[in-house]
Amino acid sequence: MKEEIRDCISLKTEENICYLKELLEDASDIVFREFYIGKLKSALVYIDGMGDKILLDDYVLENVMLKGHNITKASEIKDRILAVTDVREVKKLSEGVNAMLSGDTLMFVEGLEGAYVIATRFWPARGVSEPSRETVIRGGRDGFTETIRFNTALVRRRIRDTRLKVVPKSLGVRSKTDAAIMYIEDIVNRDALEELLSRVERINIDAVLDSGYVEQMVEDDKWSIFPQIQNTERPDVVAAALYEGRIAILVDNSPFAIIVPATMPNFFQSPDDYYQRWIYGSLMRFMRFFSIFLSLLLPALYVAVTSFHTAIIPTKMAYFIAASREGVPFPAFVEAIIMEVSLALLIEAIARLPKAIGSTIGIVGGLIIGQAAVTAGVVSPIMIIIVSVTAITNFTTPNFEISTAFRILRFLLIIAASVVGLYGIVLGLIIILIHLVKLKSFGIPYLSPMVNPNISDFKDMYIRFPLKAFSKRPEYMNTEDKVRQK
Repeated sequence: MKEEIRDCISLKTEENICYLKELLEDASDIVFREFYIGKLKSALVYIDGMGDKILLDDYVLENVMLKGHNITKASEIKDRILAVTDVREVKKLSEGVNAMLSGDTLMFVEGLEGAYVIATRFWPARGVSEPSRETVIRGGRDGFTETIRFNTALVRRRIRDTRLKVVPKSLGVRSKTDAAIMYIEDIVNRDALEELLSRVERINIDAVLDSGYVEQMVEDDKWSIFPQIQNTERPDVVAAALYEGRIAILVDNSPFAIIVPATMPNFFQSPDDYYQRWIYGSLMRFMRFFSIFLSLLLPALYVAVTSFHTAIIPTKMAYFIAASREGVPFPAFVEAIIMEVSLALLIEAIARLPKAIGSTIGIVGGLIIGQAAVTAGVVSPIMIIIVSVTAITNFTTPNFEISTAFRILRFLLIIAASVVGLYGIVLGLIIILIHLVKLKSFGIPYLSPMVNPNISDFKDMYIRFPLKAFSKRPEYMNTEDKVRQK
């Protein structure tokens, strides 16, 4: 195993090249191009496939080899010869090597007290396309890509403000993955920003391969099933969050940005709520809240009522349920668990398979297997109806992580209902509520603005008021600039 990269850069180009060749031994994609600028021995070091060869040939090598005959001092090359917009000088070899491993080109010149880093990052990249996970009804159809500089540009396009800050970070001891922390200086919640920066500095892991790594390393409660950090593929969602005083983190190689702090209502909000008239947006948001609670409680209520509280069922409905369950060998609890597990497996299969096959599996699982299960007497028709309604209501939630959390809670409530009926459901809801009240995201209560005494924040929670009503930013965010429109 090689030692740590030294910091000192020799005045002799040959010494630097020999050291790097030893350091990068058996790395066949590293290109060393040695040449002379007048009488000064020089060299370029870059990674094949990550450096822009056309830029190096036309604007670096050609210039220095044809126009550098009169150069006597190495310090003159940057200002008189290099026809490249982004060139900087580094004094530490470790800094230059890290830049080279990120796609830039390292240039050594005999007698130079340092080295030049030429911005030549150029690698195959996926173009900007519509987000695959977040469906757009109305609004921008551009989504983040795996290239961090594309992503910061997509956000910058929506926030043309000199106070938008893009703070670079390098994450991962070995991967040294580029990351960017974005916020608007005169709006951001300062306490949340300082807390985020301190947590990011404490990340000590070999490699950060996706923004999901950062999300798990900086979240408040790692044992909670509720997501405490929002992620998105849409730059307009990030821009809207920054305008509210929140902070975004973009990670290279990941098309997902993460946003902090995040509260529970944030996961039920969709950008389409704001791009359409407030009446339609409010109706859709209210339906989402209603649907998620229906998906959480419906199977558990079925188990509780059919197992313990049959007296509260209307007589005709009781006869219908009894007739539909005739011949089913399992109790309601086992029946519900079988169907919920089957639904979870079906969703996982659809998510992992290619789209063409996934849609076919959905039809086969939802229709053929379901009908076969009823015909065979494994489950009752009423259970099929309940599971179908549960699945539909669960999918109305815009965020996948929060819907997964409620799916897990649904299993727990079914178990509680099978033990003590409705009392178990009530006890389970109380425990969930206690956990949610205690939960925080970077100092912000997770249930904000539900637990916020400021009534103005309720304009954008269960329903959305007209845009003219949003004169101030959310009070619970404790932003510096609180006025949104005058």
